[in-house]
This record gives sequence, structure tokens and C-alpha cells, in this order.
Amino acid sequence: MRSSISQLFSAASDHNAKERNAHQQPAGAGAPTQCTNGYAGHSGSTKDVSKTDWNSHNGNGTAQLNGTLGRGTSETAETDSSGTGGMRDALEGSGSAPNDAIHLKRRVGLFSGVALIVGTMIGSGIFVSPSGLLVRTGSIGVSFIIWMACGLLSLLGALAYAELGTMNTSSGAEWAYFMDAFGAWPAFLFSWVSTLVLKPSQMAIICLSFAQYAVEAFVSECDPPLGVVKMVAILAIVSILFVNCYSVNLGMAVQNVFTSAKLVAVLIVICGGAYKLFQGNTQHLQNAFSGNTPSMGAIATAFYTGLWAYDGWNNLNYVTEEIQNPSKNLPRSIIIGIPLVTLCYALINVSYLAAMSPTEMIESEAVAVTFGNRILGAMAWLMPLSVTISTFGSANGTLFAAGRLCFAASREGHLLDILSYVHVRRLTPAPGLIFHSLIAGAMVLYGTIDSLIDFFSFTAWIFYGGAMVALIVMRYTKPNYPRPYKVPIIIPILVMVISGYLVVAPIIDNPQIEYLYAVLFILAGLILYVPFVHYGYHPKFMDNFTLFFQMLFEVVPTTSMAMFD
Repeated sequence: MRSSISQLFSAASDHNAKERNAHQQPAGAGAPTQCTNGYAGHSGSTKDVSKTDWNSHNGNGTAQLNGTLGRGTSETAETDSSGTGGMRDALEGSGSAPNDAIHLKRRVGLFSGVALIVGTMIGSGIFVSPSGLLVRTGSIGVSFIIWMACGLLSLLGALAYAELGTMNTSSGAEWAYFMDAFGAWPAFLFSWVSTLVLKPSQMAIICLSFAQYAVEAFVSECDPPLGVVKMVAILAIVSILFVNCYSVNLGMAVQNVFTSAKLVAVLIVICGGAYKLFQGNTQHLQNAFSGNTPSMGAIATAFYTGLWAYDGWNNLNYVTEEIQNPSKNLPRSIIIGIPLVTLCYALINVSYLAAMSPTEMIESEAVAVTFGNRILGAMAWLMPLSVTISTFGSANGTLFAAGRLCFAASREGHLLDILSYVHVRRLTPAPGLIFHSLIAGAMVLYGTIDSLIDFFSFTAWIFYGGAMVALIVMRYTKPNYPRPYKVPIIIPILVMVISGYLVVAPIIDNPQIEYLYAVLFILAGLILYVPFVHYGYHPKFMDNFTLFFQMLFEVVPTTSMAMFD
């Protein structure tokens, strides 16, 4: 076995070298690098992929890099009078074919899709954010409206993403949509920011919340030591990394189990609140709109807090290559999952106010734990346990999706090639998962939850708005392209306008240097894009670097496996 693996890596390395020699250009050519196999990105370097290259690669209707997982059609197919029916198989693919390249298999069904959405969205936010919303709005009624508005905005955004995801069933979500609509450099900026900041910071926040609640269960009279909390968070990251590197099926099984467990925990909170309401504890729900009217900037920052609790609504789009029948199961999962989460959040907020006053909610650092102490008595330990279960499942779903973004961007030459390689036996994107986990671990060691949430929310909504622009642009540039699921044009326009408000309003109301840092970090990606992607500069040491990690992780590029079948 060891000998066969060594031969595989040796042949893969030779294959990479041949690819590179076949399509390298002089450094000063200035034109996008063209690959002889119709695919850019697996020569140990990063290369430019033009918009034309991307469209032709994903639309040639033949066995491709990832089996038949691309859209499987070219723009010329727009004239097909049969509509989307005759195109659907090509759009979605059917998995592997004889002598096809190694690929990520379609193993995510409808239940797993709903579990990924619900399990990622219901994390620590609903157990922490209610107090933050009350502080920023100063009113129970306004905070409740914002909770519902956040749910509606998430649903509208996800429905727009469903159209994008069924048009282009490649993994990577926003990255793939930016490639389709705008070309290489906006897609690169997204992959740059999302890979280094957005996804790792999201996971770091969730794991810090997990550790906070897990450690508090053993420390009753004082705050848990910060060092212990961070150690537990790192342990959680390592555990989740192992699960997702070991098996896609195991990762989804963990997601399904933890989603079911957290829904049971949510049901406990709702039943406890209903019990208090039946006892007549409705005084805190009266005069809900008393208090000062919040400013427009305060409402925007309150939306940040609420939307953090809803974040994860787009995670299923990152794994569309692994969804069974994505043209149906992607929108169905969204339509089932997000309203379910919104309903849970509304009932949980009512339950909190049935058991404690708004002032008590604001003063409590762990609203769910305070609620448990009031309602559950000797069983109050169930609440910290429920939160740890909820956050662990959310972190698992976050890493599951993040690894696919890394995989998709890297195989097109926008990140290090090793990040797009797949384990030769387990078919998991192990290098991408490990890379994200390392950055998340660094953020856990050096960051705090509050600072990470503010940076995450501001930056994320820039790209969410960009995805809405991409959808609108493609309605005009690709009017006849097959759309198995299509939303009214008013939905992406509305989400785009709200995204712009969420980005601009906090800057106007309370300018902070962190917002400038976020914008500068995004633009800094162009410094790397021009030499390494556009001009295809290839450092000599990258061959040995890539080959070393191939041997270490037992991974191969997705274009090199066909010759071993």
C-alpha cells in the first residue's frame, strides 16, 4: 500500500510539472495564463483565471476537473428552447464517471441540508445576543421587530442565493458568483478576505462561546480563567477538524445529531417560557415600545447583533457540489430551515421575557443560564450543556462550509494549490480544513468575541450585497441561462439596499478606525492579485512546498486522479 501511495504522489507530481510546462507564459506577457486542460490552478502556483476561462471551464459539457459537478453547459446553451428541463442533469451532474477525476461526492440530502442551515445558524447568538439588542435599541418592542426583520432579511438573502446556487452548482458560494458576474479580481478579493478573516473569525467566535459555557459549568463563584477558556476553544477546533478530515459522512452525521439536540434544547426554553406565561408572568411584555427611539446608526449596529445570530443562512451554497439534486434540495432546505430558525428565535425571546426583566437580561452575561436558574431549578445545568451542544454543532457546520470555499478558490489558482487537494482515500478537502482551523486557532489565542463580531459583520455584508449585485447583473448578461429556481427581481434589489445601509450607517453614526482597517484589508488583496494571479508569478520553492504537503497529508490534485483509474 505504501508503495502504491508513493507511486501515486510521484505521478501526481510529474503530472503537475507537465501541466506547468505546457501552459507557462513569460513573466511579462500580461495576458491570463491558458491551461491546456481547460483548467487553471494545479501547477504549484497561482495563476490568473479570466472570466472567459471560468465560463468555458464550467460550461464545456464534458468530464471536467470535478467530474460533472460544474454547470456542464456553455453560454451557447441559452438558446435551448427546452428551457431548464433538458439542462438540469448537466447543471447538477450525477457524480463520478468511469476514468473521471476524483471529486467531492454528492452526499448531502434534504435533511442534511436543513440540518446544516439550522445547525449553523442556531449557535451562541440567541443565547448571547438578546441582551445586546436590548442595549442598542432601548426597547423590547423595537428589539423584537429587529429580531423578526433579521429573520426576514436572512430568508430573502438565502432565496436570492438559491437562484445563484442552482445556476452555478460549483462550491464556493460568493466566490463562484463573482467569477460568473464580474471576473477574476472581485472573486479573488472575496476569497482573500473570507479565507483569512471571515470564516476563521466566525469559527473562532463560536468556539470561544462554546468554551465559555463549557468552563462555566465547572466554575460557579468566579469568572472562568481566560487561559482555560482559550485552551478549551482550541480543543474544540481540533476535534471538529478531525471529524471533518476523517469523513464527510461523519461530519454530516455530527451535524445532524447536534442539530437535533439543539432543537430539543430550544424546545426546553420555549416550554419553560410557556409555563411562566400560563402563570400570568406577562408584565415584562407590556409597554413594549416605551423608551427612547434609537438612532439610525444604533438600529444598524443592532442589526449586526441580530444578524450575527442568523449568520449561516448561506452556508449550504458553499457545498452545492455535494448536494443531491441541488436544483430542488437547495431552495427546499432554505425555505424549511430559515423560517424554522426565525420561529425558534421569536419564541425564545418571549420565553426570556416571561422569566426575567429587560434589566436582568441586560445585566446577565449568559441569558440562557440565568433563564435556566429561574425555571429549571435543580436541572439548571441543562442550559450550559445545551449551549455547548449548540455552539459545537454550529462550529462544525462553519468549518464544513469554509473548507469548501478554500477548495473551490484554490483549484482556480486564487489561493495556494495545496488547499484545493483532496485526500486520496477519504475524499475530504483536508488541507483547506486544516488551513482554516489554524487561522481560527490564532484568532482564539489573540482575539476577543466582541472585537471579532464587529469586524465580521461589517465585512460580511459588503460581500453579501455584492452577491445581490451579481444576481442582478446576470439577469441582464445571461438572461436565458437555465434557472431551475428564480426569485422576483425585487428581492435581490431590496437585500442590496439593506446591505448598503448596514455598511454605511454605522460609519456615519459612529466612525471607528476598525471600519477603515477592514476596507484597507480588502483592497490589500490587490497587491497579491496582480503579481501572483494576474501575471502568474511562480516562486521556485512552491513545487517542493506543494509536494511536501502532498506527502504529509496524503492528498492529490483533483485533476490528476483520472490516470490511476
